Amino acid sequence: MQETSRGQAPAPAPERRGCLFALSQPPLMIFLGVIGCLLLAAAMHDLYLL
Repeated sequence: MQETSRGQAPAPAPERRGCLFALSQPPLMIFLGVIGCLLLAAAMHDLYLL
């Protein structure tokens, strides 16, 4: 436990960044978009051409 009786304020906690922050990054969204398009193309191929 921290000692705060000397008039010192406790240090602020570091800012947490969750999953929504990670998903907001453009390179990740581009990568996921490309993978999604490839999966969609493969599904359409299987459904309509095979």
